[in-house]
Amino acid sequence: MDRLDALCGILAESSDSLNPAPETLEALFLRLHRLAVVGLSRDPSKAARRVPSYLAAKGYDVIPVNPNAEHIMDRPTRATLAEVTEPVDMVVVFRPSAEAGAVLREAAARPERPAIWLQEGIRADAEAATAREAGLLVVQDLCTYKVHRALFT
Repeated sequence: MDRLDALCGILAESSDSLNPAPETLEALFLRLHRLAVVGLSRDPSKAARRVPSYLAAKGYDVIPVNPNAEHIMDRPTRATLAEVTEPVDMVVVFRPSAEAGAVLREAAARPERPAIWLQEGIRADAEAATAREAGLLVVQDLCTYKVHRALFT
């Protein structure tokens, strides 16, 4: 099976039919260097830790955002996305849907206009629509690990 065909199957599992096309997601990962992960977990058994660890192992620069830890993955954490002063290519959100809209709005306001990725099971439809209308790439209810694996393994 072609990798883009495999990605089509993963996209079909998402509840957001407005997610970008497989080719757009592939181009995103090819240009991606630094990402801020809001809600990166201290618990190695949680997806909010396993997925960012996987991405870091694949060479991406992962900035942990978690107000309840000083270091995660041997990296200093930031309490909020606003404390991330480095430009980021993507903001990955591991927060409940009820909190994701505020994070999405904050990410959309960043001057570098990063892609915004709400992990599997997470949606913020109104904020996603606003960000998309402003020309930002927004992904909802989709796992970065699954997409990366489909594209690059």
